[in-house]
Amino acid sequence: MNDEQMTPKERRTKQAEEFTKKVGEKERRRIKGKAQKDDTVWFGLGMFGVVGWSVAVPTLIGTAIGLWIDRTWPSRFSWVLMLLILGVALGSVNAWYWVKKARENIIND
Repeated sequence: MNDEQMTPKERRTKQAEEFTKKVGEKERRRIKGKAQKDDTVWFGLGMFGVVGWSVAVPTLIGTAIGLWIDRTWPSRFSWVLMLLILGVALGSVNAWYWVKKARENIIND
């Protein structure tokens, strides 16, 4: 039965049930967050590390490959700069993936 076929009382009841479910879910997450209070500092530091390494490693690899290309085959284009930017972009996508995965784990647990 869609909303147009419901009586006003049925619509209010349905809205109240949906609201109750939303509040219950938020309260469940809040209680879960308080229960994991001791882990938040270490989790935060770990996430900083994951994000940092996720960006730093591809950036350094891109820079190293760019330096090697520039020394081996000199050209008018700076491969160091191009691969540095590519490394930062790939690292950012990688960091976004890890943060998204951690967020999903927090929500689903």
